[in-house]
Amino acid sequence: MSEIEETEELVFEKKIEKAKELLEKLSNPDITLSDSLDVYKNGIKELEEAQKLLDEAKLVFTQEEKTNKEEPF
Repeated sequence: MSEIEETEELVFEKKIEKAKELLEKLSNPDITLSDSLDVYKNGIKELEEAQKLLDEAKLVFTQEEKTNKEEPF
Protein backbone atom coordinates (compact mmCIF):
# COMPACT_ATOMS: atom_id res chain seq x y z
CA MET A 1 0.00 0.00 0.00
CA SER A 2 1.43 3.37 -0.99
CA GLU A 3 1.79 6.28 1.39
CA ILE A 4 -1.02 8.14 -0.41
CA GLU A 5 -3.37 5.16 -0.06
CA GLU A 6 -2.55 4.88 3.65
CA THR A 7 -3.25 8.60 4.13
CA GLU A 8 -6.57 8.35 2.27
CA GLU A 9 -7.52 5.32 4.35
CA LEU A 10 -6.80 7.22 7.57
CA VAL A 11 -8.81 10.21 6.34
CA PHE A 12 -11.70 7.91 5.42
CA GLU A 13 -11.62 6.23 8.83
CA LYS A 14 -11.54 9.60 10.61
CA LYS A 15 -14.57 10.79 8.64
CA ILE A 16 -16.52 7.66 9.54
CA GLU A 17 -15.54 8.03 13.20
CA LYS A 18 -16.63 11.68 13.17
CA ALA A 19 -19.98 10.69 11.63
CA LYS A 20 -20.45 8.08 14.39
CA GLU A 21 -19.69 10.68 17.06
CA LEU A 22 -22.23 13.04 15.52
CA LEU A 23 -24.83 10.28 15.43
CA GLU A 24 -24.28 9.72 19.15
CA LYS A 25 -24.86 13.43 19.75
CA LEU A 26 -28.14 13.21 17.85
CA SER A 27 -29.19 10.36 20.13
CA ASN A 28 -28.93 12.63 23.17
CA PRO A 29 -32.48 13.48 24.28
CA ASP A 30 -31.30 16.83 25.66
CA ILE A 31 -30.07 18.18 22.31
CA THR A 32 -31.85 21.27 21.04
CA LEU A 33 -33.46 21.42 17.63
CA SER A 34 -30.97 24.02 16.45
CA ASP A 35 -28.01 21.96 17.65
CA SER A 36 -29.43 18.79 16.13
CA LEU A 37 -29.72 20.49 12.73
CA ASP A 38 -26.08 21.60 12.91
CA VAL A 39 -24.96 18.13 13.99
CA TYR A 40 -27.01 16.54 11.20
CA LYS A 41 -25.52 18.85 8.55
CA ASN A 42 -22.00 18.12 9.77
CA GLY A 43 -22.69 14.38 9.77
CA ILE A 44 -24.00 14.47 6.21
CA LYS A 45 -20.92 16.44 5.14
CA GLU A 46 -18.58 13.87 6.71
CA LEU A 47 -20.43 10.99 5.07
CA GLU A 48 -20.44 12.69 1.67
CA GLU A 49 -16.70 13.28 1.90
CA ALA A 50 -16.15 9.66 2.93
CA GLN A 51 -18.27 8.52 -0.04
CA LYS A 52 -16.17 10.69 -2.35
CA LEU A 53 -13.01 8.99 -1.06
CA LEU A 54 -14.61 5.58 -1.70
CA ASP A 55 -15.60 6.59 -5.22
CA GLU A 56 -12.05 7.80 -5.95
CA ALA A 57 -10.58 4.56 -4.61
CA LYS A 58 -13.00 2.55 -6.75
CA LEU A 59 -11.96 4.52 -9.83
CA VAL A 60 -8.27 3.86 -9.16
CA PHE A 61 -8.94 0.17 -8.55
CA THR A 62 -10.96 -0.11 -11.77
CA GLN A 63 -8.24 1.63 -13.79
CA GLU A 64 -5.54 -0.63 -12.33
CA GLU A 65 -7.66 -3.70 -13.01
CA LYS A 66 -8.09 -2.68 -16.67
CA THR A 67 -4.36 -2.03 -16.99
CA ASN A 68 -3.52 -5.45 -15.54
CA LYS A 69 -5.91 -7.20 -17.95
CA GLU A 70 -4.30 -5.48 -20.93
CA GLU A 71 -0.76 -6.48 -19.98
CA PRO A 72 0.38 -9.89 -21.19
CA PHE A 73 1.71 -12.36 -18.66
